[in-house]
Amino acid sequence: MAVSGSGGSRADNGYGSQQPWRRKAPGALATAYLVLYNVVMTAGWLVIAVGLVRAYLAKGSYHSLYYSIEKPLKFFQTGALLEILHCAFGVVPSSVVLTAFQVMSRVFLTWAVTHSVKEVQTEDSVLLFVVAWTITEIIRYSFYTFSLLNHLPYLIKWARYTLFIVLYPMGVSGELLTIYAALPFVRQSGLYSISLPNKYNFSFDYYTFLILVMISYIPIFPQLYFHMLHQRRKVLSHTEEHKKSE
Repeated sequence: MAVSGSGGSRADNGYGSQQPWRRKAPGALATAYLVLYNVVMTAGWLVIAVGLVRAYLAKGSYHSLYYSIEKPLKFFQTGALLEILHCAFGVVPSSVVLTAFQVMSRVFLTWAVTHSVKEVQTEDSVLLFVVAWTITEIIRYSFYTFSLLNHLPYLIKWARYTLFIVLYPMGVSGELLTIYAALPFVRQSGLYSISLPNKYNFSFDYYTFLILVMISYIPIFPQLYFHMLHQRRKVLSHTEEHKKSE
C-alpha cells in the first residue's frame, strides 16, 4: 500500500485514457456497460459532493463533515474494485496490478484506517482527502463517460489534467495526516496486530505496517506526480495541435 493517487490520474484504464485516440475502442456491449458504470460512479460522487455542501451549510462548520457522507463514500469507493475486474477480464486494456494497487490503496484508507479507527473520523485531515477524492472522481468518471461517447468537452479534459496539480498534494497530505493521527490509537488497542506465540508462528504489527505505508509515500509520490505532469503536457499539447490543424 502506498500513494493512492488522490487528486491525480488513475492508471490508464483504456477507456478515456491519457491517449484515447490511440486506443482500440471496446465492443458495443462493453461500451454500454462502461458508460453505465461511469455514469453511476459520477452520480455517486456527486451525491457525496452535495452531501458535503449540505452538511456544511446546515452546520456552518467544516469540522466532522465525514459523518454526513460516510455511507456513500464507503459504497462508491469500494465500488471502484470493479475496475480491477474490468482489467482482469479484458474489458479495458489496462494493467491489473497497477489498477489493483491504486484502487486498493484508497479502499485500505477508507476501511482499514478511517473506518477501523473511529477516533480519526473527526480529524480535519479526513475532510482534506475526501474533498480531493470527490472532485477528482467526479472529473475522472465524467472524462471516461464522455470519452466512451466520443464527445469529450475540452473543459473536462483540461480539468482532468490540470486540477491534480493542487488536488494530488492536498489528498496525499490528508491521507498521511489521517494515518499519522491513527497511530497512537492503533498502538494502544493493538488493532489488527498478531502477537507470538500462536499456532501459526506468525506475528504482525499493524502500527509498524502503517509507518511503512507512510514511508512508502516518499519515493512514490514524486514519481507519480511528475509522471502526471508529463502526461498533462503530452495530452494538452496534442489537443492544441489538433485544434490548430482544424
